[in-house]
Amino acid sequence: MDFELDEAHRLLRDTVAAWAEREIGPIADEIDRRDEFPPDLWVKMGELGILGITVPPEYGGAGFDLLAGVLTIEQIARFSGAVALSYGAHANLCTQNIYRNGSEEQRRRFLPPLCTGQHIGALAMTEPDAGSDAVGGMQTRAVRDGDDYVLNGTKMFITNGPVADTILLYAKTAPERRQHGITAFIVEKGMPGFSVSRKLDKVGHRGSPTGELVLQDVRVPARNVVGKENEGVRVMMSGLDSERAFLAGESLGLAERALELSVAYAKERKQFGQPIGHFQLIQGKLADMYVQVESARWLVYRTAVLADQAEKEGRRFSKEAAAAIMYAAEVSTRVALDAVQIHGGYGYLMDNPVQRILRDAKLLEIGAGTTEIRKTIIARELLGLR
Repeated sequence: MDFELDEAHRLLRDTVAAWAEREIGPIADEIDRRDEFPPDLWVKMGELGILGITVPPEYGGAGFDLLAGVLTIEQIARFSGAVALSYGAHANLCTQNIYRNGSEEQRRRFLPPLCTGQHIGALAMTEPDAGSDAVGGMQTRAVRDGDDYVLNGTKMFITNGPVADTILLYAKTAPERRQHGITAFIVEKGMPGFSVSRKLDKVGHRGSPTGELVLQDVRVPARNVVGKENEGVRVMMSGLDSERAFLAGESLGLAERALELSVAYAKERKQFGQPIGHFQLIQGKLADMYVQVESARWLVYRTAVLADQAEKEGRRFSKEAAAAIMYAAEVSTRVALDAVQIHGGYGYLMDNPVQRILRDAKLLEIGAGTTEIRKTIIARELLGLR
């Protein structure tokens, strides 16, 4: 097994890293303080060619694999978890899902503006009473009326929801059929009856807008159905494992940055007449952080490669994807906590980036399936339960 990135992946990683340091680094704290989405960055990401990272060139994308997407979100996250989260929701949860499950007409219509940054994408699954139980607790309804479906309901905790132009949204078309009565729709900004009821004020990932979406008699044309009526669970499940493998890259990037900042601080901060990096307790903490980051890196990278292979062969990779995001997210939080401890009182100040990394890291143990759900998935796969 080759554990080295090939030349194309290294070039992509280094290109995105340099771009993120130049374009995101100087404004990351401002994005967080203001809790404002940076639209100019979105256009620049489109020009860089990473918004449709895994979408084929004929639809405006870059045509890379899942590992390339992981490397991209990892490098963005090193400078801003907020930008990384919005990027992941757009590039994977929405854009890649439409490519994977959409019709040729839908691909031609929706993907080019998503890939260029002209449009912003989102995924709307979660509801006020349907989080971990997204399928069973779903209350949003869609009723067929001629050539349209009429949608009513509320979606909650939707990343990019307040600014999205294109939303892949799930609703029940046959409630009596439970999980077999869900349909996937593409809802477009500006459709009458669609509104953002509120933008949520979060602890972390500030600058990545999260909202509550309301649908009141929203008429969605039948041509916007992704897949077939009542087969939305297939669309949903086909993307969940890929989503987890992709988003694990954000946790990795946050942890990397926390370690980088801690090493630099341990070299320059002096106490008792010498740099704190000379003290064995600090050395031990840095060593533990490094081992965790590198362990997470190879689990996340390997899972991305495995995911592409599994999809080509029609195999499941639920266990591996859940393990990658679970471990990377837990590492990210632990390493961020250690970074704050190493920085001491300065790490607890709002103008120090390590506290922002900590606030961002914690969400990744909750979003895209909680740690508890991920453990359940792994255990059920090991036990052969369905």
